[in-house]
Amino acid sequence: MKYAVRYYTKTGNTEKLANAVAQALGVEALPISEPVSEEVDILFLGNSYYAFGIDPEVSAFVASLDKNKVGKIVNFGSAAMLNSTRKKVKVQADKAGIPVDEREFHCRGEFRGLHKGRPDAKDIKAAADFAKTFIDR
Repeated sequence: MKYAVRYYTKTGNTEKLANAVAQALGVEALPISEPVSEEVDILFLGNSYYAFGIDPEVSAFVASLDKNKVGKIVNFGSAAMLNSTRKKVKVQADKAGIPVDEREFHCRGEFRGLHKGRPDAKDIKAAADFAKTFIDR
């Protein structure tokens, strides 16, 4: 299996998770400004809620993906108030013809004093452990 990890972050929280996921998979975590140019079985996509939706840059990134190069997307991220962005990512991925796995990883993220210190070491380990469940499936 070939993996790639891309992320979008404004606070650095999702980048911490992306680095843990990437390390568990033996790849490099890259920002979504780096296109997925190689064929991958699974693209791990890190993102978060901003103003009750995914950032337009995330939407544009997903729309730019080549369905012949990306087997499926696995969503992960952190957020202070809302939980999963999976449904929002899936709407964009459906348009691009790329399936989104039902499983995802999400944890709290620190924002303006809420959830101070999150994601913490326990969250980061949990993200890595989540990624490992996809190895050699």
